[in-house]
Amino acid sequence: MPRRDPATLRPGLAAVWDALPRARLVGGVVRDLLAGVETVDIDLATPEPPDAMMHRLAAAGIKTIPTGLAHGTITALCAGQHFEITTLRRDIATDGRHAVVAYTEDWRQDAARRDFTCNAMSLDRDGGLHDYFGGAADLAAGVLRFVGDPATRLAEDYLRVLRFFRFYARFARQSPAPDVCQALADAVPGLAQLSVERVWHEVKRLLAAAAPLDSLVLMHRLGVLPAVLPNANPARLAALLAAGAPAEPLLRLAALHTGDPNALADRLRLSGDERQHLLALIGPVPADDADDRQLRQALADTPAAILIGRAWLAGRSASLRQRLATLPAPVFPLHGRDLLAAGLPPGPALGQTLAALRRWWWDGGCTADRTACLAAMASLPR
Repeated sequence: MPRRDPATLRPGLAAVWDALPRARLVGGVVRDLLAGVETVDIDLATPEPPDAMMHRLAAAGIKTIPTGLAHGTITALCAGQHFEITTLRRDIATDGRHAVVAYTEDWRQDAARRDFTCNAMSLDRDGGLHDYFGGAADLAAGVLRFVGDPATRLAEDYLRVLRFFRFYARFARQSPAPDVCQALADAVPGLAQLSVERVWHEVKRLLAAAAPLDSLVLMHRLGVLPAVLPNANPARLAALLAAGAPAEPLLRLAALHTGDPNALADRLRLSGDERQHLLALIGPVPADDADDRQLRQALADTPAAILIGRAWLAGRSASLRQRLATLPAPVFPLHGRDLLAAGLPPGPALGQTLAALRRWWWDGGCTADRTACLAAMASLPR
């Protein structure tokens, strides 16, 4: 049972509770409080329907946004914080990804539609824990257990397959029961119903976990990992984790994947920045015994963070990574305007001369200053 006053979790939460005294914290925030880990989102549920919620909050001077009225959800903005508040619901029908819901005032009915027992708890303003399915005991024992029959819960929403492995990496200390493993394996065809964006969202959060390897190995054994990342090899990631590499999802993805990174970026529909970062990690890196001249040349062409990532993937030494992190990255000291000021006419030849000077500067170990580079123009072949 958490000892901290729940109302002190975020500025503004007390005011929201003043307006909606029957509301409770639900889901991840309750789980994280019990687990003693930092929580990110604060979600609440309440018996009041959305229109009544918005009326009460508005009367208290709290701004609301109708972020998901079709599902009974609004967002309250108070003291610079966002609080997602949802009316208690029960499922009427499900199709493997979306549910048709009806409102209810029964907290147990609402909890029964959640995925895992550790996510089905709620906490009232006085700190009272409402735990209908033994989530607190499961969390303490390191057991990730579905609410109800695993196969039924997965058929309601196949995203729960990936959510299982994400939460397994974070909270589980015991292997799943055989019926859970069978249900997860049987649900693999249903993953085709999920949007690629949702798949990457879950995989990325799994890869950000402190210790994702056991979960990924289990995913691979049950056929889940090949369904979402066909060229993934957990053994490659194991070496990276054993070396103590940082918990960077794209770095871990690069280690896990054995095929074409462009095809992987297309498959997961990575953002432009994510694609660029992933592709940049697949490239050359200096050897452990590289001298400072070689490191300067590498740093002149590639950001240190990328080179360090490549060094992790290549199994380079900690000494090399430290040198890459501390050696100042050289910057070519000339621009086109410098050549114009030196009397070169504008046009294609100016760009060619600038490129030739940069090659001369790079070949020399990236140490020549602006004056030396300008003086070198006279020696360039015409």
